[in-house]
This record gives sequence, C-alpha cells and structure tokens, in this order.
Amino acid sequence: MSHDTSLINKQRQDLSTFESVWLFGYGSLIYKVDFPYIERKPATISGWSRRFWQGSHDHRGTPESPGRVLTLIETPGETCTGMAYRVSPAVFEHLDHREKNGYLRFFTPMQFQDGSQEDGLVYIASSDNAAFLGEAPLDEIATHIAKSRGPSGDNSEYLLKLSDGLRQLGVKDPHVEGIRYHLEMLQAT
Repeated sequence: MSHDTSLINKQRQDLSTFESVWLFGYGSLIYKVDFPYIERKPATISGWSRRFWQGSHDHRGTPESPGRVLTLIETPGETCTGMAYRVSPAVFEHLDHREKNGYLRFFTPMQFQDGSQEDGLVYIASSDNAAFLGEAPLDEIATHIAKSRGPSGDNSEYLLKLSDGLRQLGVKDPHVEGIRYHLEMLQAT
C-alpha cells in the first residue's frame, strides 16, 4: 500500500448518512486538535496498544529521513486510552489528509468513563503500508526520534506533547514513557 491513503479512506466508509461520527485519538489527536468538534471525552478501546512503529514522511520527518510516530498494534487483553471526539462527517476531509501517510480508518467499539459505549473511527497504520518501520528497542526508537524533524516540527516534540497529554488523562503508557526516558537521557548528555 502506498504512503498516501487519503483516497482509500474516502472510499472505505460512506459517512454521508451520519449526522456525527465519533473519532478515537490515541496519538497526536490527543494534543493537536486542529479540527472542529461537537463533543470530546476520554475513551478506551480494547485489544490494542500504541507503538512508535510508523514512519512519518510528511509531518515529523521527510521522505529521505522519516520520523517515528504512533500506530496501534493488535494486543489481546490490552486497553488503549485516548480522547474521543464527536465530529461532523465533513471533518474527515481534513483528517484523511492529515492521517494520509499509511493510515486507514476503521470502526471500533469505544468505552467511555461512565460505562457507555459507541462505535467510532480510528486511524491505524498496519504493517503492510509502505511507511511502516516496525518494532525496535526503546533506546533505538528514542535515538531515531531525537534526530528526526519534518514540516510539523521536531519528532521529539510529538513524543513529549503526547506523553504530557497522556499524563493529563491519568495514563502512564509504558511504551511512550520508556521512549521518553531514553530521549531525556540523550538530551541530558
């Protein structure tokens, strides 16, 4: 699959019959909300873990030197906490462009803190997309992130803002925090 998935996403789901759609954000959508929303609240999805295994050729890196950003990896028994946004279907014109670098949108059940559930869309970059970088030791991911920069800024800014956003949600993600620890060690030397 090519890097640019924006057209594929437009064809995947016909959202024209919806008044609003829930969107689940687990990475930059937690702290960089550059779209209008009707409502937002914390939510969790089951069976997934966030991982810095996706390449970023268009935001936190370049085609010659991609940065590392998040995707979700299927992980039975795990839950992933993030932020859910109820949005107009028109918002996906912007989001499909923003998340075009290998991400496909899927419907998934989300659970809110009050116990209620809704189906929402989530963007996932699977291992078969051209920008997938895959697993690596946390210290190597931190070194990669420390050296990467793209049109949206330093890759380290993405990691640190995400970590801060998760902490505000009361979430301490071991993968994210492990990479942050190694990044801070690199920055201290």
